Order: sequence, then C-alpha cells, then structure tokens
Amino acid sequence: MEDTVIADGRLPLACLLLGFIIGFVLIRISVRLIRKQVRWWPGNVRAGDVHIHHMVFGVILVLSTGAGLITMYESSVGVISVLAAFFGVGAALVLDEFALIYYLRDVYWEEQGRTSVDAVFVAVAVTGLLLMGFHPLWLLDINDFRSQSNPAERWVIALFSVVNLLLAAIVIAKGKIWTGLFGMFFPPLLFVGALRLSRPGAPWARWRYGERPGTMRRAMRRERRYRRPVIAAKIFVQDLVAGKPDVDHVRRAAEEELARTVIAAPPAPHSTHRNG
Repeated sequence: MEDTVIADGRLPLACLLLGFIIGFVLIRISVRLIRKQVRWWPGNVRAGDVHIHHMVFGVILVLSTGAGLITMYESSVGVISVLAAFFGVGAALVLDEFALIYYLRDVYWEEQGRTSVDAVFVAVAVTGLLLMGFHPLWLLDINDFRSQSNPAERWVIALFSVVNLLLAAIVIAKGKIWTGLFGMFFPPLLFVGALRLSRPGAPWARWRYGERPGTMRRAMRRERRYRRPVIAAKIFVQDLVAGKPDVDHVRRAAEEELARTVIAAPPAPHSTHRNG
C-alpha cells in the first residue's frame, strides 16, 4: 500500500475511491431502509411538499470539494486527500441517481434504474485502474514524449496514439463499450474488439451489415449465445444492489433484455441524387 499508493502520490485518488464506495454503500442502505418504512435520521428530506433527491446533496458536495481541490491544490497531501474523499462521496450520491438524470424522471426502483448501477460500476472500474497505476494509452509516457528530442520517435509515439484512439472509436461503434473502455488501458483489447463481429444493434452493424444479411445473422446468433450469461450475471448483481435478488426474475429479465436489445440495426439510408 505504502509503496504503490502513497509513494507514487496516489493517496488522494485512493481516498476518492474509498469515499465513493462508502458513499454508495451508505446511500443504498439508506434508501432501502426508507423503502421498508424504517424510521431513521435523516430519512426522506423534504422542502414542504418537494422531495429532495440525494443527488442534490451530491451535486453540492462535488461542486464545493471540486472548488476546494482547485483553489487548495498546493496544500498538504492530507488536506487534498480529505477533499478527494468528500468529492467521492458526492460523486456516489450523484451517480446513484444517474438514471434520473438520464431519463429525466424518477425510475430509481424501476427497470431503467439499473442504469445508475452501471454508471457506478464504470466509475469504480476506471478509478480502480487509475489507482493501480494504469492510464489510457499506458504504453506511452507523456513526460518522455515531451523530453524526446528525436523527431522520428515523436512521430512513432504520436502515430501509436492516433491508431489506438481510432481503434477505440471502432470498438465503441461496434457497441462494445466495456471493451473500448478497458482497451484504452490495455491496448491489445482494442485490436481484438476491432477484429470481432459488431453487436447487431450497434452503429457499425447499421453501416456495414445492412446489405450483408449473412453477417447480420451471425452477429445475432453470437450476441444471443455470449450475451445471455453476461446479462444474467449483470442483472443478478444489479438486483442484489437494488434490493431485489431473485433467480426467476434474473432469468426472465435476461430473456426480456435479449429480446429487447438483440435486434438487427436498420440499414443506413442510401443517399439519393436527383437530376436538376
């Protein structure tokens, strides 16, 4: 811990992640107690007849601690770490209601509410990778690039960066968000993701598979085969966090999500030219 975090100056990042996890766990306990109508402080916060979502307190925490981190960036590591921890708590309160922001309505306990859990998983995964010392395009060192006097080596590094970014764009266009995300930290994943079939509903399938029905059918079969256990595991974890773990519900919800999401993208419209 001391060698990998403190010595490398990543203590504030560790505190941010710890604050984020603690904030998320506590707010989930709070909302589940409220849902079970257990009286405790603070419970539901109201201003008259208006329910104040915990996202509001998260925004206040993020803005205030963010301003503190900017204005006190030359303070001691201890002060920065405390601010980072509270920033993490605020971020957890905001992302726990990410679905409300995304859908612009309160879907916390509905099916769409799982989007908040997805957002939290992404935040924890990215912060964890950064804490372990990984960073996007980790094969490159920006300081070495700046100090590199050889123009040829600069061009090689720049070209490598551009290729990785292009591959990441292709992978994301194929609908493989997690592969594109982690591929920025582990570039070989980008090559694998770019070579594999696109997910059938992704923009890449719309552009490339519209007039290739055989390829689209293979993409559909592959998606159903490999996505079923992944979706079932994801829903189980989401339900566990959200407070509704049930094997029958997981199976039913997984099949419903497969039926809803594993669909062929419509072909891209052809441009038509008329003679004037």
